[in-house]
Amino acid sequence: MDFFQSQDVARQNTTKLVVFFIMAVVSMIVLTNVLVMFVFGYLETQPGEPMNIQSFNWDIFVTVGCGVLLLVTLGSLYKIISLSGGGARVAEMMNGQLIVDDTGDADKQRILNVVEEMAIASGVPVPPIYLMDEKAINAFAAGTSPSNAVIGITRGAIQRLSRDELQGVIAHEFSHILNGDMKLNIRLIGLLHGILLLGLIGYFILRGSVFRSRNSKNGGGVLALGIGLIVIGYAGTFFGNLIKAAVSRQREFLADAAAVQFTRNPDGIGRALMRIGGKDTAGIMENPTSAEISHAFFCEGVTSSFGSALATHPPLSERIKRVLPDWDGEFLSGSANSPRPKKKTAKKGLSDQKKKQAMGMAGAAILSADNVVSLVGQPTMAHLDYAKDFLAKLPALVKQAVHNPHGARAVVYLLVLDRDEAGRMPQLQYLQSQADTGVYAEMARLAPVVTGLSREYCLPLIDLAISSLRQLSEPQYQRFKRNLQELVASDGKLSPFEWSVQKIILHHLAEVFEKNGRSQGKEPNLKRTKQASAILLSFLASASKQDGMTGKDAFIFASKELAWLDSSFLESSEYSLDDLDLALDDLCQLKPRFKASLIKGCVAVVSADEQITSEEIELLRAIADSLDCPIPPMVG
Repeated sequence: MDFFQSQDVARQNTTKLVVFFIMAVVSMIVLTNVLVMFVFGYLETQPGEPMNIQSFNWDIFVTVGCGVLLLVTLGSLYKIISLSGGGARVAEMMNGQLIVDDTGDADKQRILNVVEEMAIASGVPVPPIYLMDEKAINAFAAGTSPSNAVIGITRGAIQRLSRDELQGVIAHEFSHILNGDMKLNIRLIGLLHGILLLGLIGYFILRGSVFRSRNSKNGGGVLALGIGLIVIGYAGTFFGNLIKAAVSRQREFLADAAAVQFTRNPDGIGRALMRIGGKDTAGIMENPTSAEISHAFFCEGVTSSFGSALATHPPLSERIKRVLPDWDGEFLSGSANSPRPKKKTAKKGLSDQKKKQAMGMAGAAILSADNVVSLVGQPTMAHLDYAKDFLAKLPALVKQAVHNPHGARAVVYLLVLDRDEAGRMPQLQYLQSQADTGVYAEMARLAPVVTGLSREYCLPLIDLAISSLRQLSEPQYQRFKRNLQELVASDGKLSPFEWSVQKIILHHLAEVFEKNGRSQGKEPNLKRTKQASAILLSFLASASKQDGMTGKDAFIFASKELAWLDSSFLESSEYSLDDLDLALDDLCQLKPRFKASLIKGCVAVVSADEQITSEEIELLRAIADSLDCPIPPMVG
């Protein structure tokens, strides 16, 4: 299953979840009404006569039904809204501690290195990593999009798994980030919270009735009501958990398969699962909040008296068999104190040709439309090798800088400074007065190294820096955004490179800091889709360097990939950069299959003349990133 099919399945699961939720709420309304009418005598039946539908007091039924519906709806909305800020909210629920680079903790540094490699290989920003101080071997990915995703992992997982095993676990979680599972998980948490509220209210009624029952003639009725609500509430939660289990199990198999494809090492994730199976409680979390996010964990994180009926994950043995068909059925005990010796020969670094292609100087054949679409959200071991090579060669000073908010801002400012000294001086003067305290000094310290880096370092550096930029305060973000836009606009023209940098950064940070992010938009109608696509492809055709072709020629060539485009080429004077941003906002809401066609059209533009530059690849990746369709580095 490719990225776009997986996104479609996630959408279908969301629809299925809503239908099941409505069925559960209707059942709870009926049961609660029956309870209230029996307890308080609203059933108009004569002794010895059977109850019939006319015996119901329908005014009471409607009143109770509206009350239950309002309670469940408000409870679910409250929980979903409280988690809308992204995965950080879920990590905080689990008492996770944000990992930064300069902690001096070997465990933290180890997981940080693994996650950074995965992110750069995937073409997504490095997600913040939260450490849960638990002995269990477990992890989760949470958020509503790659822009606000986080990775949570237990200290037990870091200490007890080898690097290959840890890499398999993280690759599994990255599959959830890339394939749309996280948003579904957030909705599951919210909807089940609303159902659980009825049981919680019953608990408080029951608790209060114990103290009032002796002095109140209605105490017995209130007591019965409390008990009944608890039963109904927890019965609703039981069936809700059945829904949660049914929705999440198949996604776990897909994530396991994606992890194997990513790392090309089935032993990694397979042995991690075997190590968890070596002890019954190896994956069980102690935090009481774990039950709410149990479906998001790498493995079963809570125990249930109903056993596999409510298990949110497939049996470990079945998962292991799928990735290691020759597995002998034996689990592993203890910890992997050192990496398992590899039977295969040690991997060599990327060849010079592959390095050249990875850095964006690939030939036209590498950027065939079908090839690029197949790469979206589907990184491989070759991309992971590239990420390791990049991090190994990145100057230590720069690598350290992007791991803190001051250094990350300084690096971004340096990346967009004018290469010409005459244009750079006014920009530096502006930043000297407008940058936050300490940032300009950090720029001066980093300038000799950052300005000497090749342009191809830009996108991976941005992926590293965004995690730190997410730690800015609201005022700091607004100032950073204003300064970045001012630097880009200072020379009166916008280069494709500057647009790429600005678009990627603000796209991801907007979902963290902007209250009305793009994710709230609706899918555009056909007319808006055609208009937005024409603006995007016209911009790309004009911005890319066409050898022997005009931008209009490239646009016409690319329009063959989009049967529904039916629009003409637009000169740059016919649209503004604001129009371009709005166009991307609209196109980001398209169904996955339309996004796939759109990316094919973009590839056709940059490859129209069969000559592809690193700047064109940066543009293509920036556009795909803005459509939430991350393209890994171009490794041949």
